[in-house]
Amino acid sequence: MSRPVDLRSDTVTRPTPAMREAMAQAEVGDDVYGEDPSLGALEAAAAIRFGQEAALFTPSGVMANQIALQLLVSPGQELLCDADAHVVTYEGGAAAVHGGISTRTWQPAGAAIDVAAVAGMIRPDGFHAVPTAAIAVEQTHNRSGGTVIPFDTLRALRVVTEEHGVGLHCDGARIWHAHIADGVPLADYGQQFDTLSVCLSKGLGAPVGSLVISSAERIARARTIRARMGGAMRQAGVLAAAGQYALEHHVARLADDHDRAARLAAALAPSGVVDPAAVRTNIVALDLTKAPLDGPSLGAAAREQGVLVSVLGPRFGRLVTHLDVTDADLDRAIDVLLPLLTR
Repeated sequence: MSRPVDLRSDTVTRPTPAMREAMAQAEVGDDVYGEDPSLGALEAAAAIRFGQEAALFTPSGVMANQIALQLLVSPGQELLCDADAHVVTYEGGAAAVHGGISTRTWQPAGAAIDVAAVAGMIRPDGFHAVPTAAIAVEQTHNRSGGTVIPFDTLRALRVVTEEHGVGLHCDGARIWHAHIADGVPLADYGQQFDTLSVCLSKGLGAPVGSLVISSAERIARARTIRARMGGAMRQAGVLAAAGQYALEHHVARLADDHDRAARLAAALAPSGVVDPAAVRTNIVALDLTKAPLDGPSLGAAAREQGVLVSVLGPRFGRLVTHLDVTDADLDRAIDVLLPLLTR
């Protein structure tokens, strides 16, 4: 039987042969002693790309996000974010558990952030209220279908946070996709935020790893937090080499994933569960409220025919294109999914 067409997530990508070769040839050392040259090179390269001073490699995006939040928000302070943000939806309450951070959310808005409304949510210290210490945004926004926050919105948020003396964090797991979709330089994105987390193991196809990016002073503190969370690594250069290869070879090709997602959305549009105009990156959201199958039933039926779908709720699904999805895979997925969504 042929391999399944896996559209659950871009986290399922496998290292390419060239990436594996780079990993095998990586020069390594003990990073706890600051002696892994491959890891140091990756961190320096990432910081430069985003116009920041320093970066820190972490095993996962959750760890990167939580370290970044702890850099900006002290225990007993508050973080503001979208109610569908990854940092409060999918990270197991880590902000509260690890950082003692209180969170307050605005209604799910995806990329359509009302900056004035967010500004009105900021609470100063005093009056027995929990003070707001930072705001977090997600670029691209996962649960809204990979939407891209306009750069003007981010600049407006930067002005607001500076005026109120609060931090601004970017969960940039897929910021590479925003960069390709809108053409905004990574360094321009980097200058809007106090901290960023960026993922190497989603669209870029590395097997492991994310980075925290910020000032040199914050990254020095981040190393201590990472160690406290159990994330200090020894000869991690083999992983860093994969990330470095991804940075050098897999960013521009994200345009191919965007094109395939757009083609997938257009093909499934007759079912009424997809809005092709909303698909700008590599995520196709499935609104199954009027579909003949609910999420679990669609997932099971598609799997039986060799197509894997992400089921995120009773009537909500997601398809994600990535470097392991070919045009032939896409044709096969369309042949399977369209009948299931329209029968």
